Amino acid sequence: MTGQLIDFRSDTVTRPDAIMRAAMAEAEVDDNVIGTDPTIAELERRAAQTLGMPAALWTPSGTMANLIALSVHLQRGDRFLATRGAHVLTNELGSAAWLAGGMPDILEHDAGPGRCLPETLEAAIGNPGPYFTLRTTLLCLENTHNAAGGAVTPPDEHAQLLSVAKQSGLTVHLDGARIWHAAVALQVPPAALTVGVDTVSACFSKGLGAPVGSVVAGSVEFVERARRMRQMLGGGVRQGGVLAAACLVALDRVDELAETHEFAKRLADGLSEHGWDVRTPDTNIVLAGVPDVPTALNWLGSLGIQALPMAGKVRFVTHRDLSSADIAEALRRIKTGV
Repeated sequence: MTGQLIDFRSDTVTRPDAIMRAAMAEAEVDDNVIGTDPTIAELERRAAQTLGMPAALWTPSGTMANLIALSVHLQRGDRFLATRGAHVLTNELGSAAWLAGGMPDILEHDAGPGRCLPETLEAAIGNPGPYFTLRTTLLCLENTHNAAGGAVTPPDEHAQLLSVAKQSGLTVHLDGARIWHAAVALQVPPAALTVGVDTVSACFSKGLGAPVGSVVAGSVEFVERARRMRQMLGGGVRQGGVLAAACLVALDRVDELAETHEFAKRLADGLSEHGWDVRTPDTNIVLAGVPDVPTALNWLGSLGIQALPMAGKVRFVTHRDLSSADIAEALRRIKTGV
């Protein structure tokens, strides 16, 4: 291998820059468990407003944000629905079942990557049965859908799914870890993608440069219950404003994600020209089908290109720490094999 490593493993590999580090160093802080850290309070206020929700709660991770929501929404043994490959099903180590007590069931992607048809959802919900049958109470959506290659769900399709869920009395949680990417790709405010949901999570470390931090948002009553659940899960931090300051800077950088989407399209086009099986990405995630994923990853590694497996494919993720020159260099190495 020659040359610098080009890191496509995830948009979580970004590092806080000098501006973000300065904001962290200068953050006004207090004890957030007691509830008096002003920087976390400001982040929660801004995040709730941006997401179109009454209130929000800072959490150390998106996994904890989702688990808090599911723990509040589900009673033990309740069935919940999510699309195949959803993060709450495949990347959170069974916590939805083990800790939140939910019974997961899968919705297929029959409306496009990461999305199901309204009639598929309706059929999956079914009709209420006798007391000894499973009770379906929750729908989990994901926008963008990570395992589907950063695929977005547009507002009209979102509204159709919400209508079906609400007609059946379901609560709806939106895993919006990359909702910022979806909003930029669709050229709508993030709040346009949360209409009708009961709760939403969002992450500040997915390409925005923040080292740590997510929020889970919903009603004021939900956030009061969520705060207790966060404490139970060990998510109560003291002077968390140091971390929240980075998230506030990240919120100001959402529009910059458009460049990473352009990089992903450029990478996908180049891979396609070299014979790789890829589709044009909606956002910043490129999934490439290959005959053997481990062999492909090892070969890329020998070229100084880092990537990860996802959904049986090779996943490349573009982010703010990559440049246009990095994309061109990665394609050159793949083309020449050196």
